[in-house]
Amino acid sequence: MVKKYKRNQRIGALMKIFAEKPNYVFSYNYFSEIFNAAKSTISEDISIVKKLVEELDFGKIETIAGASGGVIYIPVLGEKEKNSILSDLCNLFAQKNRIIAGGFIYLTDLFNNPSVVSNIAKIISSEFSQEDIDHIVTVETKGIPVAVMTAKYLNVPVAVIRRNNKVTEGATVSINYVSGSSNNIQTMSLSRRSLNENAKVLIVDDFMKGGGTAKGMADMMREFNVQVVGTAVVIETKKPDKKLVDNYLSLLVLNNINEKDGTIEIEPNWNLLK
Repeated sequence: MVKKYKRNQRIGALMKIFAEKPNYVFSYNYFSEIFNAAKSTISEDISIVKKLVEELDFGKIETIAGASGGVIYIPVLGEKEKNSILSDLCNLFAQKNRIIAGGFIYLTDLFNNPSVVSNIAKIISSEFSQEDIDHIVTVETKGIPVAVMTAKYLNVPVAVIRRNNKVTEGATVSINYVSGSSNNIQTMSLSRRSLNENAKVLIVDDFMKGGGTAKGMADMMREFNVQVVGTAVVIETKKPDKKLVDNYLSLLVLNNINEKDGTIEIEPNWNLLK
């Protein structure tokens, strides 16, 4: 005997399914088979979920017409949740014990923390939810967790640019670029199989000082004949004012590191909250 589910059970299951696989188009047949219910019943369920998601400011649910259509959940953060996440991130990144010799900040533990990275990715994916993105592109190493989690929310694959060539990557494209912070010439490479021509990509990185790495990644994308629809970084330094790239999005702005008293001055990018 095939089990029948009550509406409140279906609503709860729908919320779970959408949350676990955002930006994925589900067919009505898929839900009909899971819940053993008519498409008309599923349509009513989705209307309820859609209204609930909008009222709770969790994002939006859209229906797509046509033979290949269905329903898709797009997580878009409200201002209140965005502000809360950015404030929490500032508190984490500003902890005094993070300053290490040379005036640097230890960030590895945070960029390897799934909860922290998930919140970062929620904001980035939310800001670019309306863009038609085919790939997330990042450079090794600390940016990888953020890129992977952002890709999960946007339902796209990740391409990782390497600092050095690897035999397992096959044929690669390599370019030299100038570091925006040290003015040193460095090399980055990417497998030719990583991206399709004319793809639309979002560049994601953990930290930006002068913008040299971000510019290098954008230059690399031109070698693949793809379109960069945006660049997102978790933290940018206030200085230098002029970066080597324009039209980028940062979540946090690092104003100053005071080694003497152990304070880190970091604040949200207030443009995100407008």
